[in-house]
Amino acid sequence: MSERIKKHERARVHMDNSVKLAMLGRISIATQLDEGHRIAIRRHNEEVDRNRHILSKIIDAVKFCGAFELALRGHDESDASENPGIFLGLIDLMASIDRELEVHLENATVFKGTSKTVQNELLDCMLSVLRDRILEEVKQSDYIAIQADETTDICTHCQLVLVLRYIDGHNNIQERFFEFIALPNANADTIATALLERLSTILPAGQEGKLIAQAYDGAAVMRGATGGVQRKVQDVYGSAYYVHCYAHQLNLIMQQATSHIAKIGQFFSDVGGFSTFFSKSFKRTAVLDEVVAHRLPGASTTRWNFHSRAVNTVYEHKDELVKCFQTIRDRGDFDAISKREAGGCMRMLEDEVFCFILALFHKIMPHVDMLFNHLQKRNIDSVFIAGITQRFTHSIQAIRDSVPSLVEDEEYRGPVQEPPLKKRRAMGEETQQHLAIEVCDSIMSHAKERFSFTNHLISATLLQGDLFPQHSRKFPDSAL
Repeated sequence: MSERIKKHERARVHMDNSVKLAMLGRISIATQLDEGHRIAIRRHNEEVDRNRHILSKIIDAVKFCGAFELALRGHDESDASENPGIFLGLIDLMASIDRELEVHLENATVFKGTSKTVQNELLDCMLSVLRDRILEEVKQSDYIAIQADETTDICTHCQLVLVLRYIDGHNNIQERFFEFIALPNANADTIATALLERLSTILPAGQEGKLIAQAYDGAAVMRGATGGVQRKVQDVYGSAYYVHCYAHQLNLIMQQATSHIAKIGQFFSDVGGFSTFFSKSFKRTAVLDEVVAHRLPGASTTRWNFHSRAVNTVYEHKDELVKCFQTIRDRGDFDAISKREAGGCMRMLEDEVFCFILALFHKIMPHVDMLFNHLQKRNIDSVFIAGITQRFTHSIQAIRDSVPSLVEDEEYRGPVQEPPLKKRRAMGEETQQHLAIEVCDSIMSHAKERFSFTNHLISATLLQGDLFPQHSRKFPDSAL
C-alpha cells in the first residue's frame, strides 16, 4: 500500500486534481486576464463606433457643401468669430441635435476633426473613392471617350480638365469628371503628354482599342491635323477619332468675326466693362436700379452665344444708361474713381463708332441666338444643319445688304435722341460700311466653312437606339 500511494502521488492525474482542489472556489488568473481582454475589446469597439459616428457627421457636412457648391471655409474660423463659415456652422448645427458630437467637440484634445487639414484629407479620400468607382465602371465598359479643355484656377495656373464618357453596366451613358491636370504651359506637346500619361493608367496595355473618341475645342493646338493634340493621341490610340461640338463651332464663328478686327474686339471689351463697373459697388448698382431699372448681364467669351444679352441690353437701355452715368458723375457722395469711370462710360455711349457697332450687332445677335438654340437639339442631321446654316447666312446677308441704310440711320441719330444735328464724323460713312461688310462677310464665310462637314451626322443615325425598330423593318443602306 505504501509503495502504491507513493506511485499514485507522482502520477500526473493526481497532481492535476490536487491543483484543482487547491484552486476550488478561487478565481483563476487566466480567467481574470481573459475577461479583462474582452472588456478592453468591447471598449475599443465602442470607441471606434463613436469615432466613426463623429467622422460621418463631418463627412456629411463636407458633402453638403460640395453638393450645393458652397465654400467650406470662412474668413475667420476662430472660436470667437461670429461667422466662422458654412462648414463650421453646419457642424455646430448638427452638434445642437446630436449629443455625442456635442460632447466630442467640447472635450476633444487630440482629434477634433474640423481643421483645414482634415477637410483637405477628407476631400482627397472622397476623390480617391470616386476615381476607383469610375475606373471600375470604365473597366467594365466596352468603349470610352474623353473630353478635355484648358482652364485656369483662381491662382491663374494653367490646368487641363479631363472628363470620361462611357456606358455603364446598366446601359446608361455617363459623363464623369476625372481630374484637373496641372500644366506648365498650354502647347500641344505638353497637353498630349499629360493626356497620354493619364490614359495609360485608365486603359492598361492591350486595351487601347477601347478609346474610340476624343473631343476638344477648335483651337489649333487641339485640333491640328499634323501636330495637334488629337493627332498625337490618335497615333497611340488608333480608334480615338476627333469630334467637335457643333454648338461650340458657333462660338468660334463669332470669335473669328472679332479677333482680327481691332475695333470690334475693343467694342466687346467695352460692352463687358459696363457690367464690371456696376459690379464693383453696391452704391453704383443702386443708381442703376433707380435710373435704368434693369441689370446688365456679364459678357463672357466662354458662352456659345457670348455677349448677346449684353449687347441687346445696352442697345435697348442706352439713353437710360447715359443718364445713370451722368447721375453718378454729378452726385457728390461718389468717390473720384467712380466719377472718372462713369464719365468714361458716358463718353463711350456717346461715341459715334461705338453706337454704330452696337446697332450692327443688335441686328446680328438675334440670328446668332436662334442658330444657337437649334444647335442644342439632339436629333440634328445633315439636312437640318444645312437648312439652319443656310437660313443663318441668308439673314446675315440681308443685314449686309442693309448696311447703307444702317449707316444713314446712325449718322443723324444722337445717343440721347437729341434733335438731328449732323456731327463731325469720327469714322467716315465709307469706313463704317466697309467695317460692317467685313464683319458680315467674316461671319458668313466661317459659318459655311465650319458647318460644311456634315456627312458624319448621317452615319451617326445608325447608332441611335430609338431608330433601331425602324432599322429592323427597313435598314438605311444609304447611311451605311
